[in-house]
Amino acid sequence: MPSMMQIVKLTVAWALLAGIASPGIAQEPGQEPVIKQQVTLINLFVTVRDKSKHIMTEMKQEDFQINEDGQPQKVAFFSKEVTLPITLGLLIDTSGSEQNRLGAEQEAASRFVTRVLRKGDEAMVISFDTDVDLLADFTDSQAQLDRAIRKARVNVGFSGGPISNSGRGTAFYDGIYVACNEKLSSEAGRKALVIITDANDEGSKVRLEEAIEAAQRTDTVIHILLVHDPQFGARGDIARKLAEETGGRVIDVSSEKRLQEAFDQISEELRSQYTLGYYPTNSSHDGKFRKIKVDTTNKDLKVLARKGYYGPKE
Repeated sequence: MPSMMQIVKLTVAWALLAGIASPGIAQEPGQEPVIKQQVTLINLFVTVRDKSKHIMTEMKQEDFQINEDGQPQKVAFFSKEVTLPITLGLLIDTSGSEQNRLGAEQEAASRFVTRVLRKGDEAMVISFDTDVDLLADFTDSQAQLDRAIRKARVNVGFSGGPISNSGRGTAFYDGIYVACNEKLSSEAGRKALVIITDANDEGSKVRLEEAIEAAQRTDTVIHILLVHDPQFGARGDIARKLAEETGGRVIDVSSEKRLQEAFDQISEELRSQYTLGYYPTNSSHDGKFRKIKVDTTNKDLKVLARKGYYGPKE
């Protein structure tokens, strides 16, 4: 198992070098040009709640409606996903504003991992302050994940890290960008980030919009547990934007008891999703963002799903 000295540094310097687009496949010399009409199945992981915020578990395919850029789409695939593996990233804010709460956060996070992970699932643990640190790479070992969670330490002084030269800061957006681009981009299936933070960012190299785009391009859902010290405050507007644009939730945590309840809610949500798939009627390869709206025939129900995706590019 890696020692503290062997913790892998995930810095934005190499995250920005990674690029988002995959390289093209070169054509063999002498080959005739091949024209292919490729239509990609768009998968949506959807959670449905009633007015009392209870999760609806008995929905059928005909209960859902999908629109892309205002155009109706035909649901080609439907499944209730209870056993489909999850690839999970747990991000822990270790900036100075979290120093009075980190112990409780670690305890709750450890119980969450034990509860949510099942056979076939994998998770990683990342901390972020002035640096972005990978504390545990993808693993199905709960013992390894527990050690990584408890390894997180609050950074309240100058670290010499590459993200901030001021000695202070919270690389919140950088943490999301790196987690999605460097780790989750090569993973398949259901992907989610669960982030414990006050959503304050100071010193990130990437902007909020770039962090959201990284999540959208990798089909990653962001759930945020908004934990904050009253003297520092919290950016609920930022947290909500990140969650809403990717199909996740924000839960405002005001106490240690509420923290555990919040983790329990996220655990239930991850295990109570529907998968909807459709072949978009827009077959252009322009690389543009396409807006998605998922509704149910019962307008009293609330649907959580990502707000869109980036189309293919030539």
